[in-house]
Amino acid sequence: MRAGVTYNTYAQHENGTRDFPAKKAEVYARAFGVDVAWLLYGRGSAKREQRKGEVPVVGYVGAGAAMNLYADGQGPFDYVAAPAGAGERTVAAEIRGDSLGTFFNQWLVFYDDVQNPVSDALIGELCVCGLPDGRVLVKKIQRAREPGIFHLLSQTEEPILDVPLAWAAKVTNIRPR
Repeated sequence: MRAGVTYNTYAQHENGTRDFPAKKAEVYARAFGVDVAWLLYGRGSAKREQRKGEVPVVGYVGAGAAMNLYADGQGPFDYVAAPAGAGERTVAAEIRGDSLGTFFNQWLVFYDDVQNPVSDALIGELCVCGLPDGRVLVKKIQRAREPGIFHLLSQTEEPILDVPLAWAAKVTNIRPR
């Protein structure tokens, strides 16, 4: 399933017999193109607000290139001008500080095609990566020796070696805010 859970888990979340955390709500919102506030609180519309020529900012990348998603209580959604080629599922995250290098402070990173499992097409690419422990990082993905295990590379930090990924999405654009 494209939201990264088994059918049985999804069915339990959908029919209300099992609660889901805010982090999973953000994954569902991206996967199905709905508003995360509707999933979590029943507010607003089931359809993610679409603004012509804009995409939502779903979080920011801070120290260590860890992403903080607004669905986790980090703040309200914002909207920015969409990059060329943006689709209905394209979202952005703001880069804060020098987590991706000193030149990228207050830039935006865009992505849309969340994949689980991680496909071979993402190997060697700069991606937004969701780890099973809930961290969301912006790293270059490299294959490790075991299937389903990866190395996550950065220009500014030591690599994170031999980790599984819950999901990943290729960065489609980076630009100043």
